[in-house]
Amino acid sequence: MKRKKLVNYSKFGYLFAIPFILAFTVFTLYPVCYTLLIGFTNHEGAIPPKLKFLKDPLENFKYLFKKRRSGQMSYFLLALITTARIWVINFIPQLSLALLLSAWFTDNRVKVKGQGFYKVVFYLPNIITAATIAILFRALFSYPIGPVNDILKTLHLVKEPFFFLNKKTPTRAIVEFVQCWQWYGSTMITLIAAVIGINPEIFEAAEIDGASRTQKFWKITIPSVRPIMLFTLVTSLIGGLSMFDIPMLLAQGGPDNATQTVAIFIYNESFRQPYKYNRSAAASIVLCIIIIGCSAALFYIMRDKDAAKLAKLKKQEMKRLKGRGV
Repeated sequence: MKRKKLVNYSKFGYLFAIPFILAFTVFTLYPVCYTLLIGFTNHEGAIPPKLKFLKDPLENFKYLFKKRRSGQMSYFLLALITTARIWVINFIPQLSLALLLSAWFTDNRVKVKGQGFYKVVFYLPNIITAATIAILFRALFSYPIGPVNDILKTLHLVKEPFFFLNKKTPTRAIVEFVQCWQWYGSTMITLIAAVIGINPEIFEAAEIDGASRTQKFWKITIPSVRPIMLFTLVTSLIGGLSMFDIPMLLAQGGPDNATQTVAIFIYNESFRQPYKYNRSAAASIVLCIIIIGCSAALFYIMRDKDAAKLAKLKKQEMKRLKGRGV
């Protein structure tokens, strides 16, 4: 009997992958490579000159950290500090609230009625576009007439309308609150999925041994969701350090650069006179390096130390056996 020729379906997989490969090459890979290139060149101005590498390849990078004439730190360093501050201040309450809510929703002793409704309400800010949220909060804190000013005057807390978005501290606080409010629901849903994945027998055994809710939370829940916590930290770090939409749409990086993040600095250098594309590319490269370094540090800090020790012992044992010729 003749054997039937088997159909090779792998070629269809390659055909279906071609559109993605083309889109990735044109819209992602090429811009990344081009950014890496112009960071070391003279590419600037409304009509850029012929592309040439600078005599000092690090000239654009040195400019980012060069002090201003007044002796103050550079705008890039100021933007980097502002970005880190906004991310840390909004992420700590965001993660804390998400952990508490995930523990509350997954606790068998506390049977919350209408869990689905609450989860939708908490997650809702995450699906609203940044432009809509920015318009909403600009309207809420508008001057001289706005809902927040009207409430404060009705409660006799202020005599005159307060210009929130014209002061550094209130504007920065509003941006931090919006970032926390927008993303805590997404973090909560992720952590709930992680907690649900924990073997319930572990919690039952802890209850039999007389463990309290607090002990179960710190001794079982937190260690068990460590990989998801790491995922949340890294993704939040990447999103926080590349923060652009809310600070830009809400306050345009002001007042007096109080909410100017690194992404806004890059945008201003590229698309506002005198159009320093090379310096913005250098800033993008530095930001990428910072994100990679911080992510690597998080992976190292949150690694499973017991598993790392066991792997180290296995390697030592393998080397010892090889040395004996086993």
